[in-house]
Amino acid sequence: MLPPQLALTDFNIVCLILGLFTTGYGLISYIIKERLYLSESLVCFLIGALLGPVLNVVKPLSLAQGSPENVQLITFYLSRLVLGVQLVIVGIQLPQRYLIREWRSLAVLLLPGLTAMWLCSSLFIWIIVPGLDILPALAIGACVSPTDPVLSSSIIKGRFANKNIPVELRQIIIAESGANDGLGYPFLFLPLFLYLYLGPLAHGDSRAEGILTALQRWVGETWLYVVILSAVFGAAVGWITKELLRRSEDRQYVDKESFNIFPVSLALLTLGACGLINSDDILACFVAGNLFTFDDWFRIQTLEDSIQPTVDLILNMAIFMWLGAVCPWSSFTDGSIIPAHRLLLLGILVLLLRRLPAIYLLRRFIPQISNRRLAFFTGFFGPIGISAIFYCCIAADFLRPFIDEHPELGLLEAKLQVVVWYLVTSSICMAFLYH
Repeated sequence: MLPPQLALTDFNIVCLILGLFTTGYGLISYIIKERLYLSESLVCFLIGALLGPVLNVVKPLSLAQGSPENVQLITFYLSRLVLGVQLVIVGIQLPQRYLIREWRSLAVLLLPGLTAMWLCSSLFIWIIVPGLDILPALAIGACVSPTDPVLSSSIIKGRFANKNIPVELRQIIIAESGANDGLGYPFLFLPLFLYLYLGPLAHGDSRAEGILTALQRWVGETWLYVVILSAVFGAAVGWITKELLRRSEDRQYVDKESFNIFPVSLALLTLGACGLINSDDILACFVAGNLFTFDDWFRIQTLEDSIQPTVDLILNMAIFMWLGAVCPWSSFTDGSIIPAHRLLLLGILVLLLRRLPAIYLLRRFIPQISNRRLAFFTGFFGPIGISAIFYCCIAADFLRPFIDEHPELGLLEAKLQVVVWYLVTSSICMAFLYH
């Protein structure tokens, strides 16, 4: 019989670290969040960086069987899962018929607002990142334009937010962060399709034919199939499941635990179904959450429930620790892809100016922004987070099949990864300033 041996497997180490961290964090969580005003996202991200690149205790490459592509795949699927669950919960948290009642404010934030954020971010990226054409800059700008719902939700909750941010403003910020995540697809795929048919990937078509083909695919594949189909599907799933749950509850077929956890089931159902047809599962989850609580019945029934926030907290802690561990920290300082001083300048300009001018100019059309102070807060408040990583993975997946034939696209993908990850890191680390 062999003597007892240590089983230093990656799984055991990760479980031990997660258990130790969540236990320790739970013991002082009130102090961290309500006295130091630090979100769990920032704390988990820094802990992931400490345990990953710094101490090399958590080894993402080993967990992914030594493949960087597998690391990115894990990151993509984990971000999809967290965004899907978060957006269903965000949709459920909004009051009765909120999207219909506040459609004017949302239209301002999502049409001229999001467009201005996209163009502003892309302009800074195009000017500052060396050797980058305008179309790739527009694609990278699209990744970092949406306001992240996970960071938004964590920042506008708690005692400080309750005292200083009006309820109406918090609700419109939550709704905007949920909706603009799903609407990031058109902003991303317009420059990608144009780059495919007008850039180095073009195959001899005339410029007019290339533009026409790109626009046809953008309207047909992105708007009709990805955006509109997903919105219709999410609405149908949210409404049907709400009716089924209400009828089952009326007949006392549902126990309390299953009733309270239903939003997570709805998120998984929507993610899986939309994923199978390759549509916009993120937007579908947000719409499904809204239709699920369209009459406010479920939201009122679960006002005192702690299961949904608990699931949300666990997922957020897990993904931000993972992001901290897989973040390409060394690429921010070695200057091999983008010089460090250019990244620093880019981070300052994007975080300060990508959103503030547009929101300040549009404030008169948004009743929830009642004065200049709230306009400055809303304009400065625009965290970049998991959704940017999600779109970065989609853009990299779009480019990867062409890299063997066009090796220069490998450098473009590297610039995409460095810019997006740097802006996400900067935004997470600056999150405490939103308080």
